[in-house]
Amino acid sequence: MNDDIRLAIIVNPALSLGFLANTVGAVSIGLGAKLPLLAARQLTDRDGRAIDISSNHPVPILQADADAIRSIMLKAIDYPERRSVVAFPAFARSLHDYREYEATFPDRNLTAETIDGLGIAGPAKWVKSLTGSLKLLR
Repeated sequence: MNDDIRLAIIVNPALSLGFLANTVGAVSIGLGAKLPLLAARQLTDRDGRAIDISSNHPVPILQADADAIRSIMLKAIDYPERRSVVAFPAFARSLHDYREYEATFPDRNLTAETIDGLGIAGPAKWVKSLTGSLKLLR
């Protein structure tokens, strides 16, 4: 396990509660899929009942408006030592089939898209530099 890795999920607090939950869930799946070291373990209780862990690192959920999220995403994408950058563009919400999302994505320009959520993972100093001024979602 890499102890220097830090995570953050950033969402737009203007989203409805359901969209917030959906965005955080989808971004979390992306981070976990890219970095199995975050949770690919089980814990067993004294009676032998095993569960899969949710995360072995803290996962702060931070808030920012859409412009700030897009700006952070564009900085994160260009960082060569990043471990994972998972974006949830707003247009994805209108698509209900991943194949359609995958087919549509190459025609999009991320600099012009509204980004509802963003997950980043990488060296702690880098993640802090991108997210240090953001507030927790409450």
